[in-house]
Amino acid sequence: MTSRHIHFNQGLFMRKLAAVAVAAGLFFGGMGVASAASWGHELNMSTAGAEFRGWYKWEPKFQHHGGFHVRGRLADADPGDGHNVYLRAKVEGYGWVRVKGTQRKTVDIDETIYDGAVLETNHAEIQLCRDRGSLRPDNCSDLRKFRR
Repeated sequence: MTSRHIHFNQGLFMRKLAAVAVAAGLFFGGMGVASAASWGHELNMSTAGAEFRGWYKWEPKFQHHGGFHVRGRLADADPGDGHNVYLRAKVEGYGWVRVKGTQRKTVDIDETIYDGAVLETNHAEIQLCRDRGSLRPDNCSDLRKFRR
């Protein structure tokens, strides 16, 4: 019997491994960018004590009631003030809907606001607020209006 030695080229192996790592990073990084891009438009709002960082999109006619979809992170930006934060939104002549945050925390928001009587919502308004209780008025960001 004869024995064989296989020569292992460590430099070549390391270069190939680095190329695979770079390709994987670009692929998965691109997936994140593509996912955010498919989500529509960036939506960032802030007011004293509250922040929202996320995206919005209009849902298609027969998906999620064709509503205004908001996804992101709602943060209590001043945890020591003792106040909660919330998003408020409305569509096409309906009342305001509150999406509440959690005091002293950042929470994930994933809400679709829609008019149940129509197949597709075309107008939406949204605002970020800090709930200062019943004796003092809430402070809110500027009202943002959207059209499909």
